[in-house]
Amino acid sequence: MKKGEDTKQSILGSALQMASQVGLESMTIGALAIETGMSKSGLFAHFQSKENLQIEIIEYAAQRFARNVVAPALKAPAGIPRIRALVDNWIAWGAKMKGGCIFVSASTEFSDRPGKVRETLLHQQEAWIDSMRRIAQSAILVGHFKKDIDCEQFAFDLYSLLLGFHYYHKLLQDSETKKRQETALKHLLDKYRQP
Repeated sequence: MKKGEDTKQSILGSALQMASQVGLESMTIGALAIETGMSKSGLFAHFQSKENLQIEIIEYAAQRFARNVVAPALKAPAGIPRIRALVDNWIAWGAKMKGGCIFVSASTEFSDRPGKVRETLLHQQEAWIDSMRRIAQSAILVGHFKKDIDCEQFAFDLYSLLLGFHYYHKLLQDSETKKRQETALKHLLDKYRQP
């Protein structure tokens, strides 16, 4: 990797942490320059606009998400062990960011704002939902799930569980969140499980 690209990756790492706390829209090039110890003009040269910075943060986060959440889960045995690995990895992903999962906060910020940032975010979220759908299909193939389940509904149910965990953990700071998440996941898996 070239020095300029190394610098950019370092900036994006700092930007991701900052955006997870203040949101993509509230993050400024000036504040990021202070955080990274760079000049505003030096930082601006890497991105050319705030919108480009926002898009690159989402793309950077999506690459890290695929590498740290989805790829390791795919190494677990197909079926329920893989689903559990995916859930554990997602929880660990959100815990590594000071403000929680960037995709959750960005979805709130950009859900009704057309443009390139929303399109980039939407593409990442569609890929994530597709991963959950495909993992459900693999659970059918190995005999862990009933053959007639709706994999789209499973992805919806699992994502809803994860979002619930995120809000209970980050906003409500409920001390029982982990236990409740494990109970909810057990109920969800039992609903789809092959008898």
